[in-house]
Amino acid sequence: MTIRLSILDQSIADEAETPGETLQNTVDLAKFAERIGYHRFWVAEHHASEEVVGPAPEILLSYLAAKTTTIQLASGGIMLQHYSPFKVAEQFHVLANLAPNRIALGVGKAPGGFQLATEALQSEFKAEKTSFEAKLVELLTFTRQAPRGKYADLQARPLPQEEVPIFLLGGSAESAVMAAKAGVGFVFAYFINGEETVLKEAREAYEANFTGNDAAKSFQLAAIVAISEQAEEAHAYVETRESVKIVLADGKRVNVGTRERAEAYLENVTQDYELIIQKAGVITGVKETVGKEIHRLAKTYQINDFLALTPIKNKTKKQQSYQWLKEAVEEEAHVRI
Repeated sequence: MTIRLSILDQSIADEAETPGETLQNTVDLAKFAERIGYHRFWVAEHHASEEVVGPAPEILLSYLAAKTTTIQLASGGIMLQHYSPFKVAEQFHVLANLAPNRIALGVGKAPGGFQLATEALQSEFKAEKTSFEAKLVELLTFTRQAPRGKYADLQARPLPQEEVPIFLLGGSAESAVMAAKAGVGFVFAYFINGEETVLKEAREAYEANFTGNDAAKSFQLAAIVAISEQAEEAHAYVETRESVKIVLADGKRVNVGTRERAEAYLENVTQDYELIIQKAGVITGVKETVGKEIHRLAKTYQINDFLALTPIKNKTKKQQSYQWLKEAVEEEAHVRI
């Protein structure tokens, strides 16, 4: 089985780094990934964070497109609940015209920040907000060649020569079904929900419900990955191996990462809620161990595309980990032949 590796980078700041230095490290990592043969470089969206320097993936992607030449680039993802689907379509059509056949649009259901940031982003919305699923349908109206519905006569110009690939990022079978019925690719957020029973359900649900063009059909997996010469060092990069989700009484679901972040988020919550503790999908260790685990997941769930997200902050060690990851997957493939 051929495995393609991509990187999901969140622009996480190391100690004493300025935001500018952190963003430049992301640029350097994209160049490095291109040089050693990674398939795609994804950038995330997080708001009002001291540690994560990435609130505007559409802007960062434009800079990355100018600083690289061949690697595929994608948002991982645009938090669509905050924005006009028409505007998002326009932004990515501009990017696709600037970097033809290199841009993909990944969208996510999460807010990408705490409640106060969400309120600031959505301050102009009416009380009854459009559902995420309706926004996804609207986005597809503007990014596909056959618009329909009330916007049938409206196009998000400049139109690209080729349709921009679209992916939905999520960590449940429900999200997989939404992506499948929309006819778009799906990235399973294993780094948020590492329960293999859920991964299995999502994989089967996507396969059973997919409609549309087979060229858009793609089930990918995003995992936390860290490699070091010593397994103990690699394991130590991951502060916690659990992921915390908050389910509010109004139905909103928010992945906050850790219990500490959950406590901070809940300080501004007045409605009832439920805390759900999930196992994070973490693959750490030496090269051989990580290579075997990637291939096991690929074979078990028929997945060809993997996104690696590393918690390593040090620029040099981060690049070394990604170098070892590529070598590990290639070496394990030769062992299995």
